[in-house]
Amino acid sequence: MKRFLSLITLVGMLGLGTLGASTIGFAEDEAPAATTTEAAPAAAPAEAAPAAEAAAPAEAAPAAAAEEPKLDTGSAAWMITATVLVVMMAVPGLALFYGGLVRTKNMLSVGMQVFVAFSLISVLWAVYGYSMAFSEGNAIVGGLSKAFLAGVTPDSLSGVIPEYVFITFQLTFAAITPALIIGGFSERTKFPAVLLFLALWVTFVYIPIAHMVWGGGLLSDAGPLFNGHGAKDFAGGTVVHINAGIAALVGALVIGKRIGYGKEAMPPHNLVMTLIGASLLWVGWFGFNVGSELAVDGVAGLVLINTQLATGAAVVGWVFAEWLFKGKPSMLGAASGAIAGLVAITPACGFIGPMGSIILGFLASFISLWAVTKLKNALGYDDSLDVFGVHGIAGILGAIATGALMSADFGGVGYAEGVTMGQQVTTQAIAVGITVVWTGVISYILFKIVDIVIGLRASEESEREGLDTTEHGERAYHY
Repeated sequence: MKRFLSLITLVGMLGLGTLGASTIGFAEDEAPAATTTEAAPAAAPAEAAPAAEAAAPAEAAPAAAAEEPKLDTGSAAWMITATVLVVMMAVPGLALFYGGLVRTKNMLSVGMQVFVAFSLISVLWAVYGYSMAFSEGNAIVGGLSKAFLAGVTPDSLSGVIPEYVFITFQLTFAAITPALIIGGFSERTKFPAVLLFLALWVTFVYIPIAHMVWGGGLLSDAGPLFNGHGAKDFAGGTVVHINAGIAALVGALVIGKRIGYGKEAMPPHNLVMTLIGASLLWVGWFGFNVGSELAVDGVAGLVLINTQLATGAAVVGWVFAEWLFKGKPSMLGAASGAIAGLVAITPACGFIGPMGSIILGFLASFISLWAVTKLKNALGYDDSLDVFGVHGIAGILGAIATGALMSADFGGVGYAEGVTMGQQVTTQAIAVGITVVWTGVISYILFKIVDIVIGLRASEESEREGLDTTEHGERAYHY
């Protein structure tokens, strides 16, 4: 318990500890002119109003203002494609990535956990998840007005795309996030316990954080905390990656280390499989990030190039660092660097410029490499597949760095009117801190509940023999 509290405190300090520094360092920044895409719609009507008044009768204005959004078939087609790409990230991408990293005797176990968890959360999202994340409610969670997708029809729109498409796109985010957590406690956890925990976790952790950030809740522009200028999270730095990373760390601490961890070698059993999985994740991530614009426009193009550049920079950075400090670059390092870069650019991809994305990619590779080697060894936790070290740490970096790199001075889109760099960095840090605390505390409680109800950890005999045979009665390989 003491180790859990100390680690959560350390991680929280990565977010909240920047508050004082960012406030002091940027307190004197002048508020730049509003250049964000969010500010543009507010400015344009004011400038166009005089011309409109001169050219048209006053009574025409209400009709224009009340114009209903129309279906954009091009954007709808792209969003369907983006949704399928994110499905590919989980199955087979994440299943292969994780499957190659574990030992032979547990390959089917981790693949089964990812595959079934993704399926289970898909159903829960339709039953109540979408409604609680994206319908009106309070600052923490939405309501149940759209439970069982009530009121949604093929003609319903969300912006310029069909609402069913938006629901399914967000479903893939909700389903892949808990699947990421599995890597934190792989090779030692009962299959039923994993499913029960992830179902509870999505309900009490993912859905509230998604509502707070994207559903008009506490951390959003519409929320009560930031006076209309909320945290910027374009595609899921806080909602997906910090969320999953912290939960994985808590799980690793609560469940404990694998038998033999630190005493015997536990190398990945198939790095070719891991490379294939990482490659599928890289390709699918374009759907994840670019799709989050929910339209085909100039911002989507910015997200596209930022995603590629940050990932490339992170691969180069990780490989170079291994070459420098270990003497040999590794394929596992290259794959890990790619994931770190993809994670870091996720919250920032629609707000920063291409050169900023390269900087962010390099930073993500260095700090994540440090986390999965030095930090992990120093603190002694067994995060089996480095979910916290890559997703958690790179997610925290990306979320906070968004506040600085979105400055027009760095090629970003700039800040809303009246917002300085220091204020935005502080907002980002507060959002990170709230996410860390919310996820850490509730995940700990949920792990303990599941442990009491059905038990989390497989027996010592099962763990030694391998979960493929003891949990599923199958083997990945017969030789």
